Amino acid sequence: MFKVKKIIPHLWFDKEAKEAALFYAGVFPDSSYLDSIIIENTPSGNSEIVRFSLSGIDFEAISAGPYFKFNPSINLLVHCNTESELKSIWKELKEGGMEHMPLGEYPFSKLYSWVQDKYGLNWQLLLNDQGSYAQKIVPSLMFSKDVCGRAQEAIEFYRSVFNDSNLNIISYYNEGEAPNSKAIINYSSMSIQGFEINLMDNAMEADFTFNEAFSIIIRCKDQEEIDYYWSRLSAVPDAEACGWLKDKFGVSWQVVPDNMDDILFGGSKEEIERVTEAFLRMKKFDLDALEIARKG
Repeated sequence: MFKVKKIIPHLWFDKEAKEAALFYAGVFPDSSYLDSIIIENTPSGNSEIVRFSLSGIDFEAISAGPYFKFNPSINLLVHCNTESELKSIWKELKEGGMEHMPLGEYPFSKLYSWVQDKYGLNWQLLLNDQGSYAQKIVPSLMFSKDVCGRAQEAIEFYRSVFNDSNLNIISYYNEGEAPNSKAIINYSSMSIQGFEINLMDNAMEADFTFNEAFSIIIRCKDQEEIDYYWSRLSAVPDAEACGWLKDKFGVSWQVVPDNMDDILFGGSKEEIERVTEAFLRMKKFDLDALEIARKG
């Protein structure tokens, strides 16, 4: 069952969202494909929204055209309990993809690999045979290019935005350890609204940075919450569209009402069409206007 959680990762695909969700649900333990719906007449044509759950973490995805591509700047860290589990996931994910860091022993783990799957999504597979983790799959933000060196600033900023947030751990590069002299943080973990994310500066020079392929949904209970997160997070006016925004680091967020899925997945065809037409004209969501559209 898809639960209404505050923070949900969101993945953008060209046309493979359902295929990818089914694939991931078959790779990870305690996972399932949930449902999907076609939203008609969007700027991308007919778009498919998909919901699925991976090892207790809810995801949403969309097939909406070849506009954004995954890159390593946001990847998914997977805590694996056993070597056999890690190797099984590794084998599935690398099929048709590639390894950025080959499977093997590293100073920080007895068994680890960085894999890019056949859809371009990046995964870090880490042996954690002590079982000491709160969340099995953790989005990891790697600050690269123009924002390298700003991971610590981002931690403090997100802690100021989200009232229910905690810094769990932070560590720094030793002097001369990172080829990129701007890199400061080599690993950190924080939770926002009970959802864990990792942040780090990229030790290497890179030509990629954050984009809309991987965004983070914030589900809001009312207009006041929508207004609050929008005013605190939005820093790129040109990126504001249909509840989407970019913060000052380039990370994409979606600030949406917590009943949006009820409408899109449970409403009548006519309700869905009216609400879709209404929100496509919006930047920040207006709940009163959406409710008027829903009722017709």
